[in-house]
Amino acid sequence: MFQGTIDTGAAMAVEATANGDVLFDLGVLYSSGRNGLIDLIAAHKWFNLAALKGRVDAISLRQEIAGQMSSAEIAAAQREARAWMTTY
Repeated sequence: MFQGTIDTGAAMAVEATANGDVLFDLGVLYSSGRNGLIDLIAAHKWFNLAALKGRVDAISLRQEIAGQMSSAEIAAAQREARAWMTTY
């Protein structure tokens, strides 16, 4: 059993320190349904952010996901990505 202490005042959300690899993995998670459901909007958002953080392979996966989405869904994913960028 854990016997230490956690400094919750200094704790940061995983997203705040996420690099391109972590964001790419989130895209894979949501595009594959490994978490139970496929969520193309979330997958597009995470692949978009991974690409911005330097994961070049995320670009082609984002395009593949976009081919399965409506214009409204792509716009929602882009809004979510922008919101994430302004938060983190």
